[in-house]
Amino acid sequence: MAGSIDLVLGDITTLEVDAIVNAANPSLLGGGGVDGAIHRAAGPELLQECRFLGGCEPGEAKHTQGYRLPARWVIHTVGPIWHGGRRGEEETLRDCYRHSLLLAEELGATSVAFPSISTGVYGYPVERAVPVAVQEVRRHVEQATLPQRVVLVAFDERTHEAYRDALGG
Repeated sequence: MAGSIDLVLGDITTLEVDAIVNAANPSLLGGGGVDGAIHRAAGPELLQECRFLGGCEPGEAKHTQGYRLPARWVIHTVGPIWHGGRRGEEETLRDCYRHSLLLAEELGATSVAFPSISTGVYGYPVERAVPVAVQEVRRHVEQATLPQRVVLVAFDERTHEAYRDALGG
């Protein structure tokens, strides 16, 4: 049975899901945007655990506990920095979604929420990133039993509209 894909406009740190995905930087030690918001909401224990992970390569995924977040786990993935699409950015972005979903499945997460990876300070154009995200999420939920629910979280109306268009509704 295929899982569901939901779309939310709002703050990923407030969602009651098993896991949230953090669009992290390679150090995993916090930063701006969604990364900073997740670290602030989770509390200092998140940073302490991240120090032991040894960073993360672009396209890969690692997990920590959620600490003060409603989510049990945080899945950290490092998206590509946009260089005009000529340095393998799309494949790295696909890997972020693919590896995060596989890790969520391995953890036994029935629900996972994703921000729009790389579309903030990393400069990936929303209109190019969103279709990649939707394709990878759809592919996974059609083939896997977990997670049963994937939530795509848009922080702003422009991203929300791009997701709505890509989802066909």
